[in-house]
Amino acid sequence: MSRYLFFLLAVMTLFSCRSARVSNVSVTPENEVVRLYLEQYAALAVSEMRRTGIPASIKLAQGMIESDHGRSRLATQANNHFGIKCHSSWTGPMVYHDDDETDECFRSYRNAEQSFIDHSDFLLNGSRYSSLFDLRPTDYRGWARGLSRAGYATNPAYADMLIRKIENNNLQLYDRVGTGSSAGGRTNVRERPATLRGSRFGAEAAARVMVRNRVNYIIVAEGDSYETLRRDFNLRSGEIERYNERPVDELLVPGNILYLQPKRKRAEVGYRHHTVREGETMHEISQHYAIRVEELYKLNFMEKGSEPEPGRQILLR
Repeated sequence: MSRYLFFLLAVMTLFSCRSARVSNVSVTPENEVVRLYLEQYAALAVSEMRRTGIPASIKLAQGMIESDHGRSRLATQANNHFGIKCHSSWTGPMVYHDDDETDECFRSYRNAEQSFIDHSDFLLNGSRYSSLFDLRPTDYRGWARGLSRAGYATNPAYADMLIRKIENNNLQLYDRVGTGSSAGGRTNVRERPATLRGSRFGAEAAARVMVRNRVNYIIVAEGDSYETLRRDFNLRSGEIERYNERPVDELLVPGNILYLQPKRKRAEVGYRHHTVREGETMHEISQHYAIRVEELYKLNFMEKGSEPEPGRQILLR
């Protein structure tokens, strides 16, 4: 079994209603940057497909093209993977970037998960994209052409770019994961309750779990509390705070990452450094890559408790 297929199997293991274990998916990325992007974001694209009906292949292809596989300034400094501009309705953080015009306003997010979710909501709530949701969720070609016709991007070849990115990397296989079907009509996913320390918990809780750097995590939702999370995920008192290196009973913020297992000593292969954004802390960086804060300080020869200046390259491995 290839190293990539093993990761794909692992990253989908904890899905239930919107998450599933992949047993027969084999993708062949055209290059290393595509492979790394898939390792980081394929599970999130599939979970968003199950939430909204937007094809995972389309979301991944758009993210790769719009963010240069997560390497663009908008992606690294603003976690904006889809090039979504501010528009009049946006009240969140903003960054300014030259695009079609000089110094245009773009949305900024605390993490990539927020960007993926906002991209889904942007399409769901935009009247010019409403006809796309009449298409089958596996009709990636129809979605690509519809996005182009609706004016998502100014490039007249945008639809062809999306289709080529999908087909060159077999991203349509993620759509089959999202719908629980295969080309031959047989299921290629197996529903399985997520487990921690060998103890099972319910499908509703399992559906929230994703994996980063081989560490289980969830995104904090409205109404979450330490008490409900400990109950839902079979965790002992103090474990959530310890795993996330947070003060006891610090307020939970919706949209933030919350790990359900101890973070690791270094980032996964392929993530060697991180460029610090304005106001970003070492704890925020540690949460983004599932690395313990103490290890980040050691890797970068920094005094514990100090914070990096914007623009600094923080070593992750």
